[in-house]
Amino acid sequence: MADSTSKTWFITGASSGFGEALATYLLEKGDRMAATFRKPEQATEFTAKEAGRTLGVVCDVTNEPQVKTAVAEAIAHFGHLDVVVNNAGYGSMGSIEEVPAEEVQRQFDVNVFGALHVLRAVLPHLRERRSGHILNISSIGGLRAFPGVGIYNASKFALEAIGESLSLQLAPLGIRVTNIEPSGFRTKWAGESATIANTQIEDYQATVGENIRAIQGYSGRQPGDPVRAAHAMYEVVQMEQPPLHLPLGKAAVKGAREKFAALSKELEQYAEMGDAADFPAGE
Repeated sequence: MADSTSKTWFITGASSGFGEALATYLLEKGDRMAATFRKPEQATEFTAKEAGRTLGVVCDVTNEPQVKTAVAEAIAHFGHLDVVVNNAGYGSMGSIEEVPAEEVQRQFDVNVFGALHVLRAVLPHLRERRSGHILNISSIGGLRAFPGVGIYNASKFALEAIGESLSLQLAPLGIRVTNIEPSGFRTKWAGESATIANTQIEDYQATVGENIRAIQGYSGRQPGDPVRAAHAMYEVVQMEQPPLHLPLGKAAVKGAREKFAALSKELEQYAEMGDAADFPAGE
C-alpha cells in the first residue's frame, strides 16, 4: 500500500534505459506507476510485478489513439496521475545531408510527435486537478548540437521548446515542467536502439564520421549511471520549485555551461548590430 506522500507516475518507453531504471527505482520508493511497452508480454509482466502498484499498458507513442487509450487506462486504474514522463525516444545518427527523409520523419514521429500525443492525452486530466509534474527526457543534445547527430539534435531542440512553452502555460495552473538533459549514460541509446545512416561523403569523415565512431566506441562505458539519473528525477519531483532544465552527468553540466557562455559572448559581440535593426526611437 502506497503511503500518503507517494506519487502516481505515467512513464513511456519503460522496457529499457531510463524508463526501466526509473520504474525500478520508483518501486523501491513505494510509488505507483503505469508504464508503456511495445510488446503485450512486457506489459503483462510489468502489471504482475507489484500487485496494485504497477500497470503495464501496450502503447506505441507514434499511435495517438493507443496513447489516449493508455492514459485513460492508467487514470481509470489508479484514479489520478501525478507525474508524466515523456521518455520514449531514440537516436538517429548520420550527416544531415545523408539521413533519408523517411528516417527524419520517424525520428520526429517518436521523439517529438510521440511526446505531443502524450501531452494532449494527459493535460486535460492535470488541468482538472490543478497539479502535476511533466518530465521531458531531452538531452544535452537538446541544448547544443554535435556533428553526426543533427537530426536527433533537431528533435530534442523541439522537445526543449515544447517544455519551455508548456512551463509558461501551465505555471498558473500549478503544473510543473522539467526538461531532463542527460549526457552519455549506460543505456542502449548508442547501441542497439540507435539508427545509423551510412556516411559515405568523404568531406564529413573528420566531423560526422569521427563523432559517430566515438559515440559507438564508448557504448557500454559511458560515465552516466541510469540508476543515479532515476534518483535525480525522483528528487526533482519532490521539490516545491523544481528547475525547468536539469542537465544530468558531468558532461551535460559542462556542455551546458560551454554552450551558454559561448552564446553570451557572441550575443555581446554582435548586440550593436542586432539593436540597430529596429526603427529608431520615435519612428
